[in-house]
Amino acid sequence: MKLAACSAMVLAFLVMPCQLKANVAVLLEEPYGYDGAFGGVGHAAVYLNRVCAASPTSLRRCREGEYGVVISRYDRIGGHDWLAIPLIPYLYAVTLPQDIPAYADDKIVRLLRDQYRHDHLQEVAPDNPSGQASGGNWVQLVGSAYNRTSFTYELETTLEQDDALIGWLNGSRNRPLYRVVTRNCADFVRDIVNFYYPKAVSRGIVADFGVTTPKRVARSISKYSRRHSDLEFASRVIPQVPGTIRRSKPVRGMAESVFKAKKYWLALAFFQPYIAGGFAAAYLADGRFKTDRKAMIFNLEAVESPLAGDQPPSPNGDLAELPRVFGAPIAVKPVEK
Repeated sequence: MKLAACSAMVLAFLVMPCQLKANVAVLLEEPYGYDGAFGGVGHAAVYLNRVCAASPTSLRRCREGEYGVVISRYDRIGGHDWLAIPLIPYLYAVTLPQDIPAYADDKIVRLLRDQYRHDHLQEVAPDNPSGQASGGNWVQLVGSAYNRTSFTYELETTLEQDDALIGWLNGSRNRPLYRVVTRNCADFVRDIVNFYYPKAVSRGIVADFGVTTPKRVARSISKYSRRHSDLEFASRVIPQVPGTIRRSKPVRGMAESVFKAKKYWLALAFFQPYIAGGFAAAYLADGRFKTDRKAMIFNLEAVESPLAGDQPPSPNGDLAELPRVFGAPIAVKPVEK
């Protein structure tokens, strides 16, 4: 009964209608594990629904039947700065919508991740001599929705902008650049959004002490959309897959991590009340931004129309624009425990 109820809930999410045009979307991903217990800043990535992955390290225009790509900066994965993963594998570690499980536990997720890695990610996470998965951070590339809820903040894009981004990233040196303070995942997302819309996203000077955080990027793009009402903007939620895996925590900024964490706040307020007051003031002045777990559900729909034959080719010789919409029901395949 429990599995049936979970399946029904996921199906209900997937049939909610919503229209989505070509866009760049910031993925604000809730923290889990060590980050959820101590820091709480989460992770940031970029989703592009008209750009796809030719490989984990190169991009092209999407073809018919594809759902776009998620790109993010990672630390110590395959000797690269950024990696590109198709949307469905990034969220669910499978290649087809009908294979998305309605319920997941640790064993299911390990199997799905390792199977996808074995089939598609040998370039960045090859088998070890025993034929099994090597250790490392490659698990961050697939199955994000099993560990956390994510939120999307989307602005429309044009074909020319998407093609220019493809050329820029494909032509850049994709070598390790990650730094926690100055070149983290949110800094990469900030650069991508600012490539489309210059100065749309800035660092959090007050509430985040000069560090770019995932929540700051989401807050900035939301504010930018209000200043530019002519641009189409939408925010959505990608729910964590039901199951026995521990639920993710609310995402926070730097000052907010201290201000809202009792284990830090009470001790700091007792021993250093002025510093505690500074954290509180920084958060209240420039750090408040609330994610909406009741927002429209981000979900998948089959291609609405065939590829347009009158669109100009992309710089890499790939196919023309592929319209995407999310909202129609897709089949969900329950996985037995």
